[in-house]
Order: sequence, then C-alpha cells, then structure tokens
Amino acid sequence: MKKKRARNITAEDLYEFKILSSCELSPDGKTVAYSVNRVEKKTEEKYCNVWITDVRSSRTFQFTHGEHIDCNPVWSPDGKYIAFVSNRKDEDQFQLYIIPFRGGEAHPVTELKGLFGGLVWSPDSKKIMFQFQKTDKHIIEMEKDEEAKKLGIVERHVKRVFFKEDGCGYNPEERWHIWTTGLNSLKSKQITKDNRFEEGFPVWSPDGKEIAFLSNRTDDPDMKPYDEGVFTIPASGGEIKQLKTPRGMKMFLSYSPDGKNIAYYGANGVDRWWFDMNLWKIQLSKKGKTINLTKDYDFNIDSLTCADMSDAEMTPPVWSNDSSQIYFQVSKLGRVKLKKLDVSTKKIVDLIDEEAVVGKFSLDESENHLAYYRGTQFDPTQIWIMNMKTGSKKQLTDLNKKLFLQLRSCTIEEVWIKSRDKTDIQGWILKPPGFKKDKKYPSILQIHGGPHMQFGFHYMQEFFYLASKGYVVYYCNPRGSDGYGEEFKKSIENKTGTVDYTDVMDWANYVCKKPYIDKKRRGVTGGSYGGFMTNWIIGKTDEFKAAVTQRSVSNNVSFWGSSDFNWSFQCEYGDKTPWEDHDSYWNQSPMKYMGNAKTPTLVIHSEHDYRCDIEQGEQVFVALKYLGVDTEMIRYPDESHGLSRIGRTDRRISRLKHIARWFDKYL
Repeated sequence: MKKKRARNITAEDLYEFKILSSCELSPDGKTVAYSVNRVEKKTEEKYCNVWITDVRSSRTFQFTHGEHIDCNPVWSPDGKYIAFVSNRKDEDQFQLYIIPFRGGEAHPVTELKGLFGGLVWSPDSKKIMFQFQKTDKHIIEMEKDEEAKKLGIVERHVKRVFFKEDGCGYNPEERWHIWTTGLNSLKSKQITKDNRFEEGFPVWSPDGKEIAFLSNRTDDPDMKPYDEGVFTIPASGGEIKQLKTPRGMKMFLSYSPDGKNIAYYGANGVDRWWFDMNLWKIQLSKKGKTINLTKDYDFNIDSLTCADMSDAEMTPPVWSNDSSQIYFQVSKLGRVKLKKLDVSTKKIVDLIDEEAVVGKFSLDESENHLAYYRGTQFDPTQIWIMNMKTGSKKQLTDLNKKLFLQLRSCTIEEVWIKSRDKTDIQGWILKPPGFKKDKKYPSILQIHGGPHMQFGFHYMQEFFYLASKGYVVYYCNPRGSDGYGEEFKKSIENKTGTVDYTDVMDWANYVCKKPYIDKKRRGVTGGSYGGFMTNWIIGKTDEFKAAVTQRSVSNNVSFWGSSDFNWSFQCEYGDKTPWEDHDSYWNQSPMKYMGNAKTPTLVIHSEHDYRCDIEQGEQVFVALKYLGVDTEMIRYPDESHGLSRIGRTDRRISRLKHIARWFDKYL
C-alpha cells in the first residue's frame, strides 16, 4: 500500500487542534487532571471537558462529557473530588461543580449570577473558596422582563476611569470579591463585600482559619492601579488586616505549610511596567519582615512567551512540605524555566531548563512527582511528569499526534546577532517545508506585541502557516522585550521607536544577507506593539515591499484615553499626560511619520478591541488612502484584541488567509 504523502499545514487546521489547559496532579501522585478544548466547525462553538491521565501507564480517558465548557479542574486535598467551573445547565452562566473521582455525577454547589474567577479548596476538603463578580441588579431585572431584554440596555452610566476591559466588555458596578461554598449546598457565602475595592488571588492558611488575598485599597484604585497590598481576613468573614509590604504590583499568594510565611510575586515600585516581578516572603511573626528573595537575580518571574494556540499559565509560588524550598517560573531567553529557591540561603537552581516553556505545574503530596504543562516551538501543549528523586521526565499526553503526523516538517534556526551598538539580540529563522538552500525565498519579518513580551520556544501556528506558503519567517526579541534583564526592558522607556527599531532593522538586515533570501521580496507584520512597530517601519523606510499591521497603535496622543488601560500607559512616557508633554507622545507616534509611507499595507483590527481601539487602525488606513498608497482594512466584528489567539475560529482563519493573500500579492 502506497504511503500517503505529508501535506502542508492549513489555516483550517485550527479546527483540528485540541488544546489543553490547567495541569493538576492528584494528591497521591497517580493521576493528572486537565481540560481539553475543541471547536465544532459547523456551529463555531467552543467546547471543553475534563480529562484524566494515569501517571504510571499514561492511559488517558475523558472524565466529563457533553457539548459545553468544563474548565479549571482542581483536586480536593483528600483526593476524593474534583471541582470545576461549567456552563452545562446555562450556556450564558457558569456555576461551580463538584464531581467524585471514584464515581458519581457532577453536581452544582453554586447558584449565582455573575463571573467566576479562581477557586481554591480548604485544607480540610470541606469548602471551596472562589473569586466572583456579581451581575449588576439592573441587568438581572432586565433579563427577567422579555420586552426589556429585547430592547436591551438603555444607557451605560460610567463612573470609573477603568470602565471597560478587553475581552470582557464594559465593567459592571460590582467588583470582584471572595466567596465560599460547601460541598452539598447551593448556599454560597460572600466573605468580602466593600464594593469600593476588589480582591484577588485568595488562599487559605494551612489551618483553614484565615484567608489571605491581594487588594488595592488606596483612595481610588483606578488612579493607583499598581499599588496592591496583602490582606488577611478570618475564613468566616470579619475584620480585614493589612500586612506590611513594599508598594508595587503583586500577584499570587502562597502560605508556607508551617504557617509562618506567605510568599508572593511582586514588583518593587508602583509606576513602571518594566519592573521585574520578584519572589517575596512575608514573615508572619509579630516583628516579621517582608524580604525580596530574588533581588540579586536579574530575571522576571512570569510567563510571557508569545503563542497563538495556548498560554503557559502561571502557577503561584509552590512551597516544599518542610517550608524550606519554593518553586516558581521565570521567563528567560525565549524560555519559561522552572526554578527552585532555598529560602534560607536564597540559592536558586534550575529544575527544568529546556528549549520549551513550562506552564502550570503541581506537586503531589509526598513531593515524589511534579506534573507540568510543556510547550515547544513544534507542539503547543502537552502534560509531562518529572520524578523529583531521579530527575527523569516522561511525556504523558500527545493530543495532536494524528494531526502532526499528516504535516510536512519545518526547521527553525536559533541565531544571536550583535546590533549596531553591540547589543546581543536573540532571534529565530523558520524555513519552509522542503527548504532548499540554493533557492531564493520571499521572507516575512514578524514583530511581537507587548512590548515587554518575548518570542521563543512556544508554538506559533501563524508562522508555520506562512512558512507553508513558501515564506521564510523570522523573528527576534529587540530591546524592550522580556527575558533579558530589567535594563533591557527599561531601554525603551519614553524612547519607543529608537533602539527597538534599530534592533529590529539590524535583525532584518542580517537575515536579508542570507543567500536564500530574495532581497526584493520582503514583508513585515506584527500585532499590538508589533503593529506599532510595523506602522513605524512603513513611515521610516520603504525597504519592505508589503506590510500587514494588526491591532496596532498609531497615535499615542489619542491612545492615552481610548485604551482600556487609558491613562495608565503614561508610565511609558515619563509618567506625564499628553498635555504636559505632547512632544514625547507625538514624536513616538507612527502617525507623525505616516506622510512618508509608500509600502502597500493591509490593516487588520477587531471592532471590540478595547486594548488598542479600532480608531488606531482607522487612522493608518485613512492616512494611506489619502496618500494613494495601496491599502485595505479588514475589520472583525465582536472580536477583541486577542483575535489571533482566542477569536472565533472562522475569523481566525479569515485573518490568516488575508495576511497570506496580501503578501502573496506583493511578494
């Protein structure tokens, strides 16, 4: 029988991918629970169910079923139950469910109207704590009245400066608060209630008597958004107490098992985005201090590697049973590593350091095994298990094996170059299937968003799709990117379009000199900050024959008030408003230089992009039309800034095809 030939990847393969999220190792270390996401092509509906894999045998089976969304599975500490969030009874309203692991039906333990956040079991496995944001009363009343519901909302009365959020829509009057519920009751209890503030990242103390959480309790949190504090409250509710910590952005909390300390990730300062997140320890004794455990290390504790299929989720600090070690993730040199810190000596060692990203991870109760999400440049997501005694690792899942066996392979070359001022820049070159070194290829420069993100060892379906069309796709991490130290990120503060631009162009010129690159057929594209840089490039040079600018920023003056982050972006511009320092905003705006543009440019933008409002893309499109430069605009209704990653699948496919069409036309 003749073997079927491998084929190139297509845009439609987005329907075929199965993507996992979460990674929860059972307390006994025998099984891993996670969610698997899929798309129904006919209806464009996205579904998700909980799956289980046996650690020893790698045997995998589907644990929950049905055409709905079951997500965020979390084991109870005694290993008897799995809690998860689901919309199985109401497509538009999720509830919290519990299912016995050894057999039995899932049953709801909440009956609420609103949005669910993270959930955490109590140490005795008798309660679940969760973040919740109630639906506003007037919306609930409107939905009860069919005529009023048909007419829709009459007005939006805006009081907060942060009144909208990309991917979520307009923020309700209600804030995020902490709730608890039991295992066999629909009666939920609200623990925190002050609607001037909201609470996040709640955790139980080891004895279950106390809850710690993060909250911004300044006079107006929207005007000091990076000034979170650490607070505690009795588990049944009551007086809130603040722990003394340095001011700055914070995320995730974790009590040490002995109850003597709380670890968290936080920045030391309130007014700069490029500040690294460090690992801190709060001593809970009466004269306790808050100590930065990683201040001597120039790295960022986060998971910021670009991908368009799945995110490498962050995990809170994980303590060893004896409270002597802490495990955490670090973004570095295109990777996300897993590190371990000795609390007493502050010595740090790499536990997992591979050409990969480590996402959500968890230890079993005895610390014999560690399960973790692992993504690479060639595979978006799999679950791996690590033996903590021997260091040996084993892959447990292979979700897209059947699909990948059908596809022709590509090669990716990692390259380091020196920029014009001798700065080290890391990049990658993706070559088309069947690459021939004696052939001349058209090429596409990709520029990442952020700007404080990194390209690296994570899967980008878009890159492989364009490579399958015969393009060399190349990308790098210019200054401003994460993963190369705090000074590297800081270097573009109030200086966007300077060294970041020269780094990108030096990288492009390096690749252009490769014997297989056709110098006359070069394109450039990017989204968000990558869209900003694409706009910047077409106003500065006509070296590229075609460009595609996506979800871009073009005018920093109007961007100041139109983004969901609105005024807070000014921390990148000397922390001054446009009327205080108009020149800085305008001089760093691609629109200032748009009159020089000659490059045919496709503008792609989502109509519900609240991060980079669509007016930013419209300015580019209108300017290019006015100049007589060939341009088109593709607008996606109902989509957010994250269209390329989480948008409706047919729209994601449309986007990919338009990008390829535009480059095919000119390259």
